[in-house]
Amino acid sequence: MNTKTIAVLTSGGDAPGMNAAVRAVTRTGISSGMRVMGVRRGYNGLLNRDVFEMNLRSVSDIINDGGTALFTARSPEFNTPEGVKEAADNCRDMGIEGVVVIGGDGSFRGARDLTKAGIPCVCVPGTIDNDIASTEYTIGFDTAMNTAVEMVDRLRDTTESHDRCSVVEVMGRRCGDLALQTGIAVGATSILVPEVPFDFQRDIIDRMMFTQKTGKKHFIIVVAEGVGGVDKLAKDIEAKTGIETRATVLGHVQRGGSPTLRDRVVGTVMGYYAADLLYRGKGNRVVVMHDGKITDVDLNEALNMTRTFDKQLYDIAHRVSI
Repeated sequence: MNTKTIAVLTSGGDAPGMNAAVRAVTRTGISSGMRVMGVRRGYNGLLNRDVFEMNLRSVSDIINDGGTALFTARSPEFNTPEGVKEAADNCRDMGIEGVVVIGGDGSFRGARDLTKAGIPCVCVPGTIDNDIASTEYTIGFDTAMNTAVEMVDRLRDTTESHDRCSVVEVMGRRCGDLALQTGIAVGATSILVPEVPFDFQRDIIDRMMFTQKTGKKHFIIVVAEGVGGVDKLAKDIEAKTGIETRATVLGHVQRGGSPTLRDRVVGTVMGYYAADLLYRGKGNRVVVMHDGKITDVDLNEALNMTRTFDKQLYDIAHRVSI
């Protein structure tokens, strides 16, 4: 039986392109003859009944906006059996028969629990870290990379002017994809990621000394958030080499900004796909990208998958950044 009323929410950390997905869910649902409800502030909105009916104009002019028009929040209360039951009961009371959840792994686990409580959910991966095992791409990753590259390019101007070394921390607690691809794009001398152990002397100092002998006078070291310790790392580099070294943490600037073309397009296609799944009565699914194509996988299977790191790309970066 086709779902007649669906809801859409964004949960966890915001990511550029979420609005494209919200827009696509809304317009696909309405054009399919369904009612679409917007839920404000993630799962908190289901608990607080902060829900409103959306129309075609509710999502006008949001595709170019960063952040999320539906807002987002963490919800400790929802992460309890009582909270899940209350959210499911509220959905039934409001006539909501399925929910599109846009977010990361934590949001997906909430969607699994809500599905088990009788409200079918379809998940859309939205996180700048690109750390969801079931998909090769998450909405927001491309924009975050481009933002990080722009910031490091600006930083390079002053680094080069003073013959300095800049140690730059980018986001990514468990996943080094953002650091790896940003590091390649800015020509970093060293790239440190959580997936690959590093040796301070071999992977940083020796590389700096080698490139210095070939005429290089300024250096960029890109470090994933999950590696951490950039302030100490900068002090250790300066003590070891005598090169003035500064640490810079890019922080949440990477989450913001107008989404790139890729995030707008991928967000749109994934949002369309999610709404169509619920229209066809299918829940407990995750919309994913495999081999550049949008498809879907079972939510339980997705949460049990192990993410793989692109070691070949890391090795290429190591070879060319000298």
